Amino acid sequence: MRPVIGIDFGTTNSVVAALRPDGGAAVLRHDTVDVFRSILCFRRGAPGRVEHAAGPRAIEFHLDDPFDSRLIMSMKSYLAQRSFSGTNILGRTWGLEALVSLFLRELLAPFGAQFAGARVVVGRPVRFVGQADDGGLGEQRLVAAFVAAGFGDVQVELEPAAAGQRFARDLDRPTTVLVADFGGGTSDFSVLRFDPGPPRRVEPLGHAGVGVAGDAFDHRIIDRVISPLLGKGGTYTVMGKDLPIPPGWYSSFARWHLLSLMRAPRTLRDIAEVARTAAHPERLHRLIRLVEDEAGYALYRAVSGVKAALSNAEVATLRFRHADFEVDAAIRRAEFEAWIAPDLARIGAAVDAALTDARTPPERIDRVFMTGGTSLVPAVRELFVRRFGDERVAGGGEFVSVAEGLALMGRDVG
Repeated sequence: MRPVIGIDFGTTNSVVAALRPDGGAAVLRHDTVDVFRSILCFRRGAPGRVEHAAGPRAIEFHLDDPFDSRLIMSMKSYLAQRSFSGTNILGRTWGLEALVSLFLRELLAPFGAQFAGARVVVGRPVRFVGQADDGGLGEQRLVAAFVAAGFGDVQVELEPAAAGQRFARDLDRPTTVLVADFGGGTSDFSVLRFDPGPPRRVEPLGHAGVGVAGDAFDHRIIDRVISPLLGKGGTYTVMGKDLPIPPGWYSSFARWHLLSLMRAPRTLRDIAEVARTAAHPERLHRLIRLVEDEAGYALYRAVSGVKAALSNAEVATLRFRHADFEVDAAIRRAEFEAWIAPDLARIGAAVDAALTDARTPPERIDRVFMTGGTSLVPAVRELFVRRFGDERVAGGGEFVSVAEGLALMGRDVG
């Protein structure tokens, strides 16, 4: 039998799994961990040369020299954005597919021997990130990146359907399952009918997705706690008239995949110009310094940490320091849930859309399988418990289920 490899290229993390001889799936680990951060870092090396690294080494590269390196995060968030095709990195223009391809080669390098003649099964979200989502373009770019990385035989499957395959391996009777797959950038839902057989059958009944997930929750924390300390909501003066500081800066600052664009000289000049007549110029100068010093990764890590802590505690403290900017803020879970209420509403609407697409009312859903890090947020789980009842909602394999399911899907293809 041909080797089968499942690859979950994620907004935040990526996972690789292989089909085992016994028909199961196993994660291919990087050193001692299952997940590989979806990050690239470029920095200047010998004269005239630029070095790069991916995953954990990219983080080390960046922390060693944050001032003269370029950190590339959330590449997946750009796939379906026709307006973004590439970026200039330390004097060289990189296309999006080339960046993703470079990351994939680094991700898969330790497992090269296992890929000889393999069928590669790649996941894609139901809906990519962005208001102008072009799913066809997103999938086309994703496949092109894999081809550029040396994989010509690529099978693309929906990520929530893959997670459902993993969940269904333990089912012993016909079951209708709603799969909720929460990534860093998207939340995807599939209604699937499983019949263990023999023969084993999987019938997709309906799908829906929304470009809201863990990164959006991080954005809410930054927007409410960090951005006001950096000038958001303040004013500056033009010809004796007070004007609001442009809010668009803070929308970019709060989103991983947009922050690097703020380092453009024109943007930094505009912020400095507004600071000249701002009511609190020191706040804008701190914003400039955070952007120029590439302090975003450390900030996002602190924000993600407090979000995770709120899944297990009623109160958690966000602590962050860079130069003269310091944050020490207690956040209550109730506050956080109020901030993400609009995102929860969009997630709920996508769940309803999946049920409508499947022509399946909530009472005909036998099981709900939630996976992905955001599924651990209590308010997200409660959304499903209210609709389906606690006894029908299950979770597991939060970070590896999609990759394992993709490998299992490759098993079922001749």
